[in-house]
Amino acid sequence: MRCQWAACWRRSSVTRGFETQKTLLGSRIAENRLSLATYLGDNSRMNDWISDYITAQKAALDSIPVSAVAQLIEKLRLALKEDRQIFVFGNGGSAANSSHFVTDLGKGASDKIGRRFRCLSINDNVSWLTALGNDYAYGDVFVRQLMNYGRAGDIALALSVSGNSPNVVRAVEWARDNGLSTVALVGAKRGRLAEVAHEVIVINSTHYGRVEDAHMGICHMLCYAFMENPQLGKIM
Repeated sequence: MRCQWAACWRRSSVTRGFETQKTLLGSRIAENRLSLATYLGDNSRMNDWISDYITAQKAALDSIPVSAVAQLIEKLRLALKEDRQIFVFGNGGSAANSSHFVTDLGKGASDKIGRRFRCLSINDNVSWLTALGNDYAYGDVFVRQLMNYGRAGDIALALSVSGNSPNVVRAVEWARDNGLSTVALVGAKRGRLAEVAHEVIVINSTHYGRVEDAHMGICHMLCYAFMENPQLGKIM
């Protein structure tokens, strides 16, 4: 009888403990929901944050120098005419922008003009990147690919918000020293890239998201210039 009583007591204790935890968890969920509702709705703080972000993004876009983008479009037109290669690269979000840009240029723009841009995002070959990083150094993952591909007269286009990514800087330095035309898209910090590249476009912001969005806007303009003006692709 005593054993049965003890077992019942233990089960009752476990049940009470479980119910207490459920009650506490339910209270916390309710508090979190109320807090989120207050943040998103009652005080309109999230709406204000979104509006402020959009305003800052517009300012970043407004800092894009129109004449510099026009010069890049002409550089791409000449590269197409002269059958030059275009190498694009960056890290993180800039790597994603590089991949996106080359997709639009190599497929979308090339389809519209009826001629093929010879373009390559050298941050896309994972096995090669990891082999270079493992056997040499991460700082060599771009430059050692350019050593295989790059020829005088080709274009190296680097994207970096900070302008100081060592692997990007090293690749641009090698490209410049070996006769490639070098272009850098950077943020307001400018960095070493602004000193070594032949042409530099600076977005007047240090916010990584806004600078990357502005860089992708430039990349889209470079592609859509040909997609919406296919006569640019005619040999002249």
